[in-house]
Amino acid sequence: MSPESAVRPEYPRPHFDRSHSWLSLNGAWDFTPDPGGTAAHHLSSHGDAPWPHTVTVPFAWETEASGVSLQWLEYGWYRRTVTVPGTWAGQRTVLHFGAVHHMARVWVGGVLVAEHEGGYTPFECDITDALAGRTSATVLVRVWAPTDKRAIVHGKQRSIPRDDYDDCAFTPTSGIWQPVWLEARPATYLEAVALAPAPGLDAITADITVTGPAAAQSRLTVRLDDGPALRTVTPDAEGRATVTLPIASPRLWSPDDPFLYGVSVLLESADGSDRVAATTGLRQVETDGPHLYLNGERLYVRGVLDQGYWPGTGMTAPDEAAFVTDLELARAAGFNLVRKHLKLEDPLFLHHADRLGMLVWAEPASTGRWSPEAADRFAAQIEPMVRRDGNHPSIVIWGLYNEEWGLDWDVPGDPAKQTSVRQAYGLLKSLDASRPVVDNSGWTHVATDLVDWHIYDETPAGWSAKVRALLVDGARSFPVGLGGGRVVQKRVMADGGPAPAVPNLNSEFGGGKTSVERGWNLRWQTLELRRHDVLSGYVYTELYDIEHEMAGLFAFDRSRKDLGGHDPLETNAPTVLVADVEPAAPGRDLITGTDRKVAFDVRISHHGTAPFEGSVAAVWGPALGAGAELGAGDDSLSAPAGPVRAEPYRLSAPVRIAAVLPEGAGAARLHLLAIEHGKVVARSCVDVAAADTD
Repeated sequence: MSPESAVRPEYPRPHFDRSHSWLSLNGAWDFTPDPGGTAAHHLSSHGDAPWPHTVTVPFAWETEASGVSLQWLEYGWYRRTVTVPGTWAGQRTVLHFGAVHHMARVWVGGVLVAEHEGGYTPFECDITDALAGRTSATVLVRVWAPTDKRAIVHGKQRSIPRDDYDDCAFTPTSGIWQPVWLEARPATYLEAVALAPAPGLDAITADITVTGPAAAQSRLTVRLDDGPALRTVTPDAEGRATVTLPIASPRLWSPDDPFLYGVSVLLESADGSDRVAATTGLRQVETDGPHLYLNGERLYVRGVLDQGYWPGTGMTAPDEAAFVTDLELARAAGFNLVRKHLKLEDPLFLHHADRLGMLVWAEPASTGRWSPEAADRFAAQIEPMVRRDGNHPSIVIWGLYNEEWGLDWDVPGDPAKQTSVRQAYGLLKSLDASRPVVDNSGWTHVATDLVDWHIYDETPAGWSAKVRALLVDGARSFPVGLGGGRVVQKRVMADGGPAPAVPNLNSEFGGGKTSVERGWNLRWQTLELRRHDVLSGYVYTELYDIEHEMAGLFAFDRSRKDLGGHDPLETNAPTVLVADVEPAAPGRDLITGTDRKVAFDVRISHHGTAPFEGSVAAVWGPALGAGAELGAGDDSLSAPAGPVRAEPYRLSAPVRIAAVLPEGAGAARLHLLAIEHGKVVARSCVDVAAADTD
C-alpha cells in the first residue's frame, strides 16, 4: 500500500518485508511538551482543542527537521488519528515503531497497548482489540527522555549531568526518531525468518517462527527467489521450522560481488495467509589464529568510524539516499568496512550496505555509568539487535562495549564489571556464533574473538613506538591520554596476561586540528600500520565531522575537505607504498641537507591474491600537489628504483629512493609510484623542504 506521506516514504523494514500490506505513519503529528511529566494520558486540559505544536515524525524533537526544536525536554506527547484501510478487514492491525528514545507508552482509542524501554530497539503492538471494530482511532504516545542519561543506553547523546566522555558527545535524540507504520497480518502470522548460509556455502538455512492460535496446523512454503529451491513444511508444536534451500551453483557475497539471494515465505493457516520476503548472502567470516578470513580468503579490514549523525536531522537520516551517500563516500576513500559506532542504525543502512558490498562492524549504544541495572539495560539490546540485523551479510563483526564506557573505566579492578562483559559476550555468541565478537573495543578485553586497541598520538615517533610495542614486543598495556594531561596505562587484557592468539586490529586512530594535518596523519599513521604484517586491519576516526567534532575526512554536510592534496584512496588501498621515513611535520616530511639531497627506502604492502611484481618510481611535483595525473609512462618519472616483489600480506624488501630537490624550490612533493605491467597500481608521496626553509 502506498504511504500517506512524503516524509521518509520508503518501506522501513526490508529485512522482513511485508510491504504488500503496510501504511506509513511518518509525517505530521500533534505534539505537546510536558516539562513536569504530569499530564494525564487523555490530556484533558487540551480536550479537542488544537495542540500547541506539530512535529514531523520520525525526527527527534531536538532537531530542526522535527519542526519543534526543543532542547532538554524530558517528557513529550504525540497524537495522531489513524485510519485502517478497509481492505484489511478480518486481519490484525499492528502498530510498529522503529525506535523511540527512551521510554514510550502508547494508547489507541484510550486503551494502553504498549510500554517499551530502550531508545534504539524496535517494538510493535497489536492494536486490533483497542480499535474495537472501528476503522479510525487516536494514537497517543508519551515519551520520557531523561536529561540524565548516564544509567540508560544513549551512545553519543549528551547528558546532564555530563558523562565523562561529554567532549565527544552530541545533541540528544529524544522521542520518535525512526519510522512509524501500520501493517496488517492474520492472527496466525510469521514472527521471524532468520536466514544463514549453510556451512558449505551451498545452501541457505531459514529458521522460521510462526505465532498464533493456528500455528501448529499451518503450512509453510519457502522459496528461493529466481531459483528452483522450494520447500513446504509444517511447523512443530512450538511454531518453529527449519528449512534448507540448496543452491546448485553458489554465488558468494563479497565486497567485490555483493550478490544477494531473496527468500520468500508463505504461511497458510485457518486464520489466512501471511507473506514475508527477506534477503541474505552466501558468505562466511572466520578467524584462524591471528588472521581474519572472508569466504576462505584473507580479510584485511580497512575501516572507518561512522557515527550516524546528519545536519538538521540528528541521528535520523534525512532521506534514504543519505545512507547511500555515506556508504559511497567511505568506498571512494578506499575503506572496505564501516564501524557504525555506538548506535543500532536504521535497517535501511544495512540493506544498502548489503547491496553495495560494504562490510559493517555493528554495535549497540552504551550507558554512561555501571550498575547492575545499567548492565541489564545494555544487555537487553543484544537479542533485538541479532533478531533484527542477523540476516545481513554485510555485518562481519559484532561489537559490544566501547572503551569501558558504561563500565566506569575500571574493568581490571572490578570482578562485577568483568562479569557484565563476559555475560554480554556469552549471550551474543549464544545467539550468533557465525561472526566474531569484540567484547570491549579498544581497552581491556575480558572474553573476545578479536583483540583491538585505540591509540591517538599525533607525534610520528610516539605513534610508531606504541604500535610497535603492541605488535612486535607483545606489550600487555599501552598509555592512553584521558585529557588534561592525564595519562593512564590500559591493559590489553583484564587479567594482565598476554593477548590470546586471535586477530589483532587498531580500531580507532587519527589526529590533527586542521584538515591538512588530518590528511597528513591519515597517511603516515595508516602506512605505519601497514608495516606490521601481523595486523588484521584498522578503523580510522572518522568519516565526517559532527557538530563540534572536526575529526572527519569530510565535513558534516559531506562536502570534501582540504586534506593537503592527499587522496585517502591512495592510503586505504589493497596495495600501498610504505616509506621508511619518520616525518617531521605536515608539508615537511623530510628536511634536506645543504646539498638538497634526500634518500630513503620504500617498501610495498600488498593485499592481493597473487604477488606484486613491478618497480617503484619517483617524480617531483609542487608542494601539496595531488599528482593524480601522473602515469607510468610520464617523461618526468625518475628511472625505476629497481624491481620489487611483494608476497601477499608480507611487507616487501626495501627499494632505495634518492633524489635532489629541484633547483629554486624551497619545498616540493616527491610522488612515489608502484608500477606493475606498465600501470600505476599504488601512489604515495613524501614532502621535502630545503634545510634553510623556515
